[in-house]
Amino acid sequence: MRFRHPDGSTVHLAYCTNVHPAETLDGVLAQLRDHCEPVRRRLGRDRLGIGLWLAKDAARALVTDPAALRGLRCALERRGLEVVTLNGFPYEGFGAEEVKYRVYKPDWADPERLEHTAALARVLAALLPDDVTEGSISTLPLAWRTAYDDERAATARTALRTLAERLDALEDLTGRSVRVALEPEPGCVVETTRDAIAPLTAVGHDRVGICVDTCHLATSFEDPDTALDDLAGAGVPVVKAQLSAALHAEQPHLPEVREALSAFAEPRFLHQTRTPTSAGLRGADDLDEALTGDALPDTGPWRSHFHVPLHAAPAAPLTSTLPVLTSVLTRLVGGPHPLTRHLEVETYTWQALPPELRPRGRAQLADGIAAELTLARDLLTDLGLKELP
Repeated sequence: MRFRHPDGSTVHLAYCTNVHPAETLDGVLAQLRDHCEPVRRRLGRDRLGIGLWLAKDAARALVTDPAALRGLRCALERRGLEVVTLNGFPYEGFGAEEVKYRVYKPDWADPERLEHTAALARVLAALLPDDVTEGSISTLPLAWRTAYDDERAATARTALRTLAERLDALEDLTGRSVRVALEPEPGCVVETTRDAIAPLTAVGHDRVGICVDTCHLATSFEDPDTALDDLAGAGVPVVKAQLSAALHAEQPHLPEVREALSAFAEPRFLHQTRTPTSAGLRGADDLDEALTGDALPDTGPWRSHFHVPLHAAPAAPLTSTLPVLTSVLTRLVGGPHPLTRHLEVETYTWQALPPELRPRGRAQLADGIAAELTLARDLLTDLGLKELP
């Protein structure tokens, strides 16, 4: 979906396809048919943006076979879909029964992360619509925090500089500008927007910036205005934003609240949980750890890294951090000029919701994704942006 900002520029809204498991190119093509096109039809749009997730094998097939890449581009056009952004965070196995810590491998100290991301950039340059010259790729925030020493940090910085040089060369070759965005996430080396400033300024290239995920930002109890002011002051570009909402529990000491939270503690994804204290932010790596141990004080509110559907807050006594998303979006695109032009709804946890909240089949999932995009569209038009055909 495209929107005209009051300054005349185009802002793109997409939904991320990492909600649909697929490891191969055939699986990606099936996604377009079975999920993405039905969402577009529900919205009554001739064109729908998707934030494409390409696992290792799918990316490799596309970058090594020009015919396959042309075939994917044709399939997108035939189904009324367009791609200006990729989710390059998960590498493989995102549809596995247990993902947890595996999603952080390989990290930016591993050469395979550089090669994979460079391959994604080449694919994206070929998939961009004819009238679009800028693409974006979100990626993991360097590494999970453990086993990351000074030597690995130096290797990661070198890899990002090398990537920036390759992206420069890619634009020279294709006329398409692709930028990469570190996506801060709780538990990682770069957990917050402030954590991103030092490594990104050390890389020192505007090809590499930040992806603001509003669930992650809320989980870390970051103040949106402070976060965005800090980035602007440091000259760190917001390459992309992911529109998502975290799980919020105002009174986690109450038995009924803990019982409600326990329904969201599931075995597939990691749900880092945080609470503010007078001594600073305290955290647990997963929601079940927070509920069963003493790692997390329960005298203040808890937020958990569980991407809940934007349009459907959990039932009381829980809620979501949708107000944080709204505040961030207002700052990003509500001013005289957009701070980013790539927005992506990223609720990948539909099938990890408590059983009674999960969609039953493709049709209900498409209905839910369409409802999220409708909410995001309404937020954008309320800010003065005009939806384009």
